[in-house]
Amino acid sequence: METHLSVKRLPPEDRPRERLYHNGPCELSLQELLAIVLGRGTREASALGLAFRLLERYGDIVSLGRANLDDLKKVPGIGFVRACQLVAAFEIGKRFATNPGTRGISIHGPGDIARMFMHEMTHLDREHFKAALLNTKNQVLKVVTISIGSLNASIVHPREIFKPAISASAASIVLVHNHPTGDPTPSQEDVEFTRRFAKCGDLMGIQLLDHVIIGWGRYRSLKESGAF
Repeated sequence: METHLSVKRLPPEDRPRERLYHNGPCELSLQELLAIVLGRGTREASALGLAFRLLERYGDIVSLGRANLDDLKKVPGIGFVRACQLVAAFEIGKRFATNPGTRGISIHGPGDIARMFMHEMTHLDREHFKAALLNTKNQVLKVVTISIGSLNASIVHPREIFKPAISASAASIVLVHNHPTGDPTPSQEDVEFTRRFAKCGDLMGIQLLDHVIIGWGRYRSLKESGAF
């Protein structure tokens, strides 16, 4: 049940900020963490109450993190300022997840690629297509975003990938993209593009090591599946 009790009227040991300070953020519930981001409540609901409303409306952190500013503003008590705070907080989290310091990481198989990109790409609502550019020791030189597509498809031309690869003096490339549906099973389009790209790579002298598709907590390697 939603609480209207002011956080200040809670015993000190039960207040979210104090619990975070003494117990660490991992011990807090999602509702408590959201209450801290929101800062304060309204006349009708406490910060914990507003956090409850958000979770009741969206159900889980993934759906809440995908909500845009206008959608969040529709939740009673959130308004423009609190909606901005929430969007900013989720964006900070996304940027933290997408900047893992990939340079120099050695790639030995698709599992290494999946670990690099899973947190970043598993719940994106549009198809993102990236390329990891590797040196002769299969160490990551650079990761580039090639395209951000629609909900269903991302149109990529091989030259858009080879241009940064040549600039970085890459010896090989690993392609990676997500399926917003959550199912990492390669489509026929995925297979055909991968085969075409691999042939272009052979001509350019830049080998395609793999093409990894990220789903919801799962991945598929087109190399392991024998697609090319």
